Amino acid sequence: MDFNVKKLASDAGVFFTRAVQFTEEKLGQAEKTELDAHLENLLARADCTKNWTEKIFRQTEVLLQPNPSARIEEFFYEKLDKKLPCRTTNGELLGQYMLDAARDFGPGTPYGSTLVTVGEYQKRLGGAEREFLQTSAVNFLTPLRNFLEGDWRTISKERRLLENRRLDLDICKARLKKAKQAEAKAAAAPDFQETRPRNYVLSASASALWSEEVDKAEQELRVAQTEFDRQAEVTRLLLEGISSTHVNHLRCLHEFVEAQATFYAQCHQAMQELQTELRSANGDTFPNAFSANPSSCPSPVSPSLRAPTPGALQEEQRPATGARKARVLYDYDGHDAYELSLLADELITVYTVPGMDPDWLMGERGNQKGKVPVTYLELLS
Repeated sequence: MDFNVKKLASDAGVFFTRAVQFTEEKLGQAEKTELDAHLENLLARADCTKNWTEKIFRQTEVLLQPNPSARIEEFFYEKLDKKLPCRTTNGELLGQYMLDAARDFGPGTPYGSTLVTVGEYQKRLGGAEREFLQTSAVNFLTPLRNFLEGDWRTISKERRLLENRRLDLDICKARLKKAKQAEAKAAAAPDFQETRPRNYVLSASASALWSEEVDKAEQELRVAQTEFDRQAEVTRLLLEGISSTHVNHLRCLHEFVEAQATFYAQCHQAMQELQTELRSANGDTFPNAFSANPSSCPSPVSPSLRAPTPGALQEEQRPATGARKARVLYDYDGHDAYELSLLADELITVYTVPGMDPDWLMGERGNQKGKVPVTYLELLS
């Protein structure tokens, strides 16, 4: 127990002495041993590597798992060294909901059969997503985490030791400097005290004591210098290993990109197949629903607008066919003189004109006439 108390007291004394040296250096009251330029460059590169690796790691986690609660759950399972239960992806869950809905609506109906088809493809996409997440976690996230939690902690520990060795070295330098100054002062004292033998003896004794103190300080300085040099070499070797870390992370980055490319290729292929199936199954019912031209797919709120064709200016003179009443669903402001502005809930007469875009009809309201978007109308008769 006495040994532990003494060691604790000794450690506290060392800590206090280092704190004093560090404070005096910051205040400009003490000299500081500077590291060589090569070691300083290695330290700066290591800090840069750590900071950017940490940012890339955190943002990749957010990319792969946007849900913060799910990330926290994964973190606790990892710390508890337990296997995380297999998590259903959003795509798989959506696909399952569609399949369940199809059973209630009737898989033989057009809507039910389409739900079955789309649901199966959504589950397929969800499975591809899960495979991508697992591959990315193993091949990209894990190496980054291992560096931050393994190699970097070792580097940080050795850097702290190097800083402590530097502080000890500068403390020894300061102690030796003070001892030499005191020795010189004691040696100069007898010159003006020769008439006082007793004082001369005391001064000679003090000079001898300071000489011993100088020898002791020089010995401590040599030991501190040796320990500092040894720790600097250990730290340098670890920091030079950052180059190997960059090579490893470069390989992991390539694997991450390959996983992404594979995942997106699977998604693209699945969606092309799904579009083909839906086009063949529902093409007769919705002839324009899967047109390759995006401009032929107007939305209810913002219809797709096309520039008038050369013959559009003469549409009013072409023979009208299929005149019928229609109720306006939403307000619509005509974009040019050839379009009819609409007010919600008003009734107008509409008819088709040969050669006209199927997403548009010719509308009449009193003496006003112009093109109107089909998606803004409810045909009544």
